[in-house]
Order: sequence, then C-alpha cells, then structure tokens
Amino acid sequence: MHNQSKAYSLALISIAFWSTMGTAFKLTLNFLNPGMLLLIATFTAFIFLGSVVFFKKKFQVLKAITLKQTLNSALMGLFNPFLYYLVLFEAYNLIPAQEGVALNYIWPVILVIFSIIFLKQHITIISVLAILVSFAGTVVIAIHGNFTEFKFSNTTGVLLAISSAFVWASFWIINMKDPREAIVKMFVNFGFGALYILSWNIYKHNIIVPPIQGLAGAVYIGIFEMGLTFVLWLTALKLSTHTARVSNLVFISPFISLILVSFIVGEKILLSTVAGLAVIVAGIIIQQYNQWREKIN
Repeated sequence: MHNQSKAYSLALISIAFWSTMGTAFKLTLNFLNPGMLLLIATFTAFIFLGSVVFFKKKFQVLKAITLKQTLNSALMGLFNPFLYYLVLFEAYNLIPAQEGVALNYIWPVILVIFSIIFLKQHITIISVLAILVSFAGTVVIAIHGNFTEFKFSNTTGVLLAISSAFVWASFWIINMKDPREAIVKMFVNFGFGALYILSWNIYKHNIIVPPIQGLAGAVYIGIFEMGLTFVLWLTALKLSTHTARVSNLVFISPFISLILVSFIVGEKILLSTVAGLAVIVAGIIIQQYNQWREKIN
C-alpha cells in the first residue's frame, strides 16, 4: 500500500475511535465520578504508551531527557491529561453529550488566538472573521438556538466545556515549543499526569473499587482516546505527503460523534447543535484556507 493510502487509512481509523468518545464519556460517567474515570484512563494510557516506547526501543531517548525537558513535561502533564480531561469530564457530567462534543470543538480557534498572543503570529481580517464565525457557532449551541431568552441548559457545564478548549489549546502552545519525539514526550507527560490525578483523587477521597462497566469504559477511553489513537494519528501525519490531506479529515469526527450519541446514548440531537457545530467548522475552515493562501503567496 502506498504511504499516502496508509496515511488515509490510519487517519480514518483514528477518527472512527475519536468519534466514539462523546458516547464513551457519557456512558462511563454513569458508573464513575470524573476523577476516578480520569485516574483509570490515565494509568491505562501511561502503560500503553510505555509499551510503545519499549517496543520501539526508545530507552536512549528517555535517558537523554534533560532537567529542563523534565520540567516541561511536568507542566504539559498538568495541562494534559490532568486539567484538560478533568474539566472535560466534569462538563460531560453536567451537560448533554452533544453539547460537550460540539463546544469542545472550539479549541482550534482558541489555538489560533493563543498563537497570535504567545507565538507572535500576525492576524489578518480573514482570521478575525473566522474566529468570530466559530464563536457565533458556540453561542448557538450553548443557548440551543434560543436568542430570545439567551439561557444556558447548565451554565457551569457549558463554561467547563468551553474552558476545556482553552486548556487544550494552552497545552498545544507549550507542546509546539518542545522538539522531543512525540511518543516519548507523551509517555513522560502522562507519567506526571498520572501522579497529579492520583494525588487529586486521594485529596478528594474519590478512590473506589470501580464497577466492571466503569472499569471497561475507562480502559477503553485510556487506550482509544489517549493512547493508541494518538499513535495512529501521528503515524498518519508522518506518512502523508502533506499534513493538510490528513488533518482536514478530522472535521468528520464531531458529526459522526453526534450520530453515535443519538443512537447509543439516546439523546435527541437538536438542530441548533448541528447548526452551531457547522458554523464552528466553517470558521475553522476559513482560518485554514487563509493560512494556506498566506503560505503560497
């Protein structure tokens, strides 16, 4: 199989797994609190990533990590997996899965804003337009398209879902400045993240013997949200002749997620959710088109 074909195949497998996560989060939270869910999922991902490091024989890379890189991993592990997933799971605990899926998808827009602020990237009128379009989609989802009352279904849950996008974008800004190999970096990050979430659960007295349904769901999330899928995605990006060919496929994911949420979780998908998500994606596509134009000019 040609490398580009392999890249598409791996990317589509990754998207298929990521598309199940809104459903997996919501169902697993029926059996575990957010902290306990994150504890099991993070340790699962840490063990999985460790096995990848072992089989790829990356021990020399691990040994060569400097103190500065270790401290950087400690910071990245604080943002992801600890803060990002803790905030996201708390949001899913309070709002319908469809809102969690759609609102969290604002993170690429936040990343653009942070890149302008922290990486000193210049901004164009089209970029501003794209950001405003995507934020308009967020508002549509949050208020269920009801512009007369302008009320949230659950204010705390909506704010947490949007906050998770800010945390995720913050993580990627820090990650961009760290040149280490992605798999090794993720393994060390998740090691710190596992320590943070363990400490958090001990402090909050969250440690319980998980029911089998909760354990299975958390392990599934640890492997297919945090571990294996990222390995497949990174491999797809490496194999692709151009990253945009693969990365643009990710726009499929939230819409598949809504279908699964409807059929498996049983939520009635609101027209405002689909419309708002479409507006968010439109804003992201405008931004990407603008970046592509700037590169070729």
